[in-house]
Amino acid sequence: MTLDYHALAPEIILAITVMAVLVIDLLPVEKYWAAVAGLFGLFLAVIPLLTLGFCESLDFCTADARVMLDGGYVVDTYSLVLKGLFIVGAFIALLLSVGYLEADRFWEGEFYFLLLASVLGAVAMASSRDLITIFVSLELVTGPTFLMAGWRKGDARSNEAAIKFFLIGVISAAILLFGMSLVYGMTGEITFEGIRVAAGAVDSPLMTVGVLFVLLGFAFKVSAVPFHFWTPDTYQGAPTPATAYLSVGSKAAGFVGLLSMTYLAFGDLADLWGPFLWILAAASMTVGNIIALRQTNLVRLLGFSSIAQAGFMLVPFGAAAAANGEQLETAFFATVAYLLIYAVMNLGAFAVVIAVSKRIGSAEIDDWRGLFGYAPGMAALLAVFFFSLAGIPPLGGWFAKFVVFRSAISVGGGWGNSIAVIAVINAVIAFFYYARVVKAAWMDRAPADVDAGDIEPVPSLRLALGITGVAVVVLGFFPGIAAHLADLTKSVASGIGL
Repeated sequence: MTLDYHALAPEIILAITVMAVLVIDLLPVEKYWAAVAGLFGLFLAVIPLLTLGFCESLDFCTADARVMLDGGYVVDTYSLVLKGLFIVGAFIALLLSVGYLEADRFWEGEFYFLLLASVLGAVAMASSRDLITIFVSLELVTGPTFLMAGWRKGDARSNEAAIKFFLIGVISAAILLFGMSLVYGMTGEITFEGIRVAAGAVDSPLMTVGVLFVLLGFAFKVSAVPFHFWTPDTYQGAPTPATAYLSVGSKAAGFVGLLSMTYLAFGDLADLWGPFLWILAAASMTVGNIIALRQTNLVRLLGFSSIAQAGFMLVPFGAAAAANGEQLETAFFATVAYLLIYAVMNLGAFAVVIAVSKRIGSAEIDDWRGLFGYAPGMAALLAVFFFSLAGIPPLGGWFAKFVVFRSAISVGGGWGNSIAVIAVINAVIAFFYYARVVKAAWMDRAPADVDAGDIEPVPSLRLALGITGVAVVVLGFFPGIAAHLADLTKSVASGIGL
């Protein structure tokens, strides 16, 4: 067995960083240094991603896919782009955590350790190409997040969030593993390539059950309806930085697993899983948006918003697969582009929630009234991120919505046109609750009992706000950046580069 250490460099650097943070936490030094080590490690992990991506232009290696573990672990452009998403998202989530944990005197070192361990699992998942590596990677992603959700040990709501998340996570893992065992039993293969080749010759109801159970397992992970009921309670009960990571890092890992399994392992069974994902997309958008309209707490609102956003991400390849596998590459491109843009705008929204709620002591929308009067900068950032989530030009979210609509319309027929109409209606519904928050912050009078005053975020939070704010604006004016990155990944849809 030959290992390509250049290709494995991001994982190796992250593993060393995880251990370094653990050791620093044991030393009699400020826990702040554990966060510094984590941020430095994440920064270093990006460097081999760049050298791998620009191999040919740097003239010291080839940019071909690197295949290891007998096809079970592959480093290609698809995995490099998604690894970059996970590492950058974790960098921002760690910035959100530093001041938050210090202010409330949480156990800091352990939190950073768990977050980085989860990121290591997500990075490994992007390259996983067999049933064993993808399941182990997924459990490494989700295991630490169970503890992070319950980090406020003395808070009953946080304990409830952790228990609900843990129980649902265990059930979904069991369903996923049972589905994988059926797929292996029917095909005799564990690699995605082997499963795809063997699946065509299998004509058994057990294979159908196996495929659907695998999709059900990942549907829990991405909080798609009707497997979403843990999401709002967990989001509200968990510390807000943990919620921010769950909404982006953990959800993105679930989507990567879903994309890899459907396109690489079950690519020839699109007529089977396509209608199922079409239903999940329509239900997630509709239920998430309608319930979000009634929310009074910003974190719960963003929780239901994330359910609806998951539905939008499912639209392209649900519609394409349902329509006899037409336009699969275009659908893949649209989903990845949406995922990249969603990550920065959702992390930015949670950064604003952390900054303002820490100052006024509440995440209730009524208590955010009149925010513009005493913190115009925060009110402006709130409008940027929420309008971007709504898909309003010229912010980055408009391109995410555009590629989803274009993908569904390009499929055409009953499947494509109907889901496009549902998506447009849901985009209008979403605009109402996003605009309601912005209206309260900009136009309403501040409550008399709110301790209004200028908001000065800690440096790490200020940096996170700056990164996400600039990224949302830049991606809005230059959507070609997200388009190029997504374009690098879509060859997976046709099996190229395996």
